[in-house]
Amino acid sequence: MLTEAEQLLQRYFGYPSFRNGQKQIVERVLAGQNSLGIMPTGGGKSICYQIPAMLMPGVTLVISPLISLMKDQVDALNQAGIPATYINSSISQQELEDRLMRMMREDYKLIYIAPERLGDSYFQSMISRIEITMIAIDEAHCISQWGHDFRPSYRSISTYIDSLQPKPLILALTATATEQVQEDICRHLHIEDENTVVTGARRDNLLLQVVKGQDKFTFVRNYLKNHSLDSGIIYTSTRKQADALYEKLLEKGIKVGKYHGGLNEHDRADSQEAFLRDDINVMVATNAFGMGIDKSNVRFVIHYNLARTIEAYYQEAGRAGRDGVDSECILLFSADDIRIQKFLIEQSEIAEERKGLEYKKLQQMVDYCHTDGCLQQYIGRYFNDIFEPCGKCSNCTDDTESIDLTKEAQMVFSCVKRMNEAFGRTLVAQVLTGSKNQKVTSLRFDKLSTYGLLKHWSAKNVAALIDFLVAEQFLQTSEGAYPTVKLTTNAVEVLKGGKLVFKRERREETSVQANNDIFEELRQWRKELATEANVPPYVIFSDKTLREVSKIIPLSNEELLQIHGIGEQKLVKYGEALLAFLQPFEDQKKEAEPKLASVQQSMKPKTPSHLITLELFRQGLTPGDIATQRESSVETILTHLEKCKDSGEDIDLSQFINEQHQPLIKAAIEKVGAERLKPIKEELPDEVTYFEIRYTLQQLAEQN
Repeated sequence: MLTEAEQLLQRYFGYPSFRNGQKQIVERVLAGQNSLGIMPTGGGKSICYQIPAMLMPGVTLVISPLISLMKDQVDALNQAGIPATYINSSISQQELEDRLMRMMREDYKLIYIAPERLGDSYFQSMISRIEITMIAIDEAHCISQWGHDFRPSYRSISTYIDSLQPKPLILALTATATEQVQEDICRHLHIEDENTVVTGARRDNLLLQVVKGQDKFTFVRNYLKNHSLDSGIIYTSTRKQADALYEKLLEKGIKVGKYHGGLNEHDRADSQEAFLRDDINVMVATNAFGMGIDKSNVRFVIHYNLARTIEAYYQEAGRAGRDGVDSECILLFSADDIRIQKFLIEQSEIAEERKGLEYKKLQQMVDYCHTDGCLQQYIGRYFNDIFEPCGKCSNCTDDTESIDLTKEAQMVFSCVKRMNEAFGRTLVAQVLTGSKNQKVTSLRFDKLSTYGLLKHWSAKNVAALIDFLVAEQFLQTSEGAYPTVKLTTNAVEVLKGGKLVFKRERREETSVQANNDIFEELRQWRKELATEANVPPYVIFSDKTLREVSKIIPLSNEELLQIHGIGEQKLVKYGEALLAFLQPFEDQKKEAEPKLASVQQSMKPKTPSHLITLELFRQGLTPGDIATQRESSVETILTHLEKCKDSGEDIDLSQFINEQHQPLIKAAIEKVGAERLKPIKEELPDEVTYFEIRYTLQQLAEQN
């Protein structure tokens, strides 16, 4: 049995049912509860007040900051047979008088106004004579000074509401709001926290992409050539850039319009109308082409420059695909974009406290461009919405190699710590690459043990690594124009050897051909491991590594270490399980042995890492000393010594074992079995190492 609200939804809008979140909000409103709805762009926020407005007596006042959106929504409502109007600066005085008179006769169910209209005493006197049942506040994030689009006029809304008797129902709606912004909205509009409905930030039909290191105009020109029939928006940071890009695209014969605050109102309206009517396919615009662009078939949004905040970026990108069809959101990133945004922040007239927040938000936007993780997930985390990887963004579909950068990351963390976490990425990069500039030497950073550890890298590449480590939450930056770099608890875990760091990078292709049957079984095996560890499969092993494994079929630790993409850390974590998986394919190995020899020869290091560790151990250094000297973890050093003993070296491994851990390990083995190391580790305290587990398993095997 359909509710009355569902019947109206079908009758007036033709929708078979409410979307996610709409029903909950409508039910709260009809129950007389002030409410806040946070739904992504295209989620159908307007339905949340339009349906209740039809069911309740009196008039619903809709406060919106956008004149163009008012007209579009009123036209659509009137087409559907719902009486509505708008009152704003675009209508004549005669039209204003006519609409006010009809308003007095209660000819309308919905009246759209801008927040500034509430300060008009004549309008206030007229509207005070009618029954206002509900006030719907669109783009409610504008009420919060912590939001990305704060408007002082929105602050007057709560004052106006407080003056009304009887009090109308309040419904606030927005697409993007952090927890701080949510709290601000609720406090100003007297909304209880439990009446906040959040449907989540995820938009499955948006294909997010970050493009770095390419000529921007060439990229745009080629993209538009390949998408000539699609509608899209290209955002720039400044009016000057919008004008320049518009002219260059016109020269290429592209149907393009432009929209920014430097144009007069008539030109902006004409350009927007042409875009909405599909007379032009592409709009080049600043963020003035903003909230409420109600065009359902925008197939792409390209950010020619970096947006200042995640909120602004996601709201602008979210104008693509309002109809639910897959659409592309592409951000063209260059380091110069950061300089432009910092300049705009510095030149703004906002308070210093606010500037600090803006710098922090900008850094979070930069981190988005450097993350290797799912782009949708990153945005979700920003809005405190946790979900699985989207599987569609440029990071999720990236087939580049996953490289173990744990050692390099440890060097960065050690350097940051030795510099007392008081300097920025540029100086840290200079110290690590052995720069002899005046600042490095005057601060005596050339005397640090971490000085020059990455001298074979460029300072630019080390700075990019630091950006990546910030994006992946191993490092954090302070607020301000010149942020300093600090360690997070994740970095401490890496330094202790409890966490690894991987980054995707392109590697030169090899000629190794996969055994497709084994390769597919390896992929399934990897997927099971990834599901259990709750990480993307590429973090375990890349496809490229699995192809090489399927061809060579390594059957020992030594052979595994010759495989591209398998280092000592991966060997410790997955080597035993991988060798067990490959054992049934031993009979197929003979055909692969000639290829194995050539690969081993080409990839064989001059001095094996475990032998370097052995030499230092023979010199009397402890595993802790060796780990410090080699910028490695103690667990890795013990693995080296374990490997040396397996090779016949006389090393007493028992000296590295905590005897009190032995009964705990044996009990865990008895409980979960001895087949896999990870389940055993999960049964034990954190201080028990994988090395101790392997040692105990070996002792038990020898006793049997």
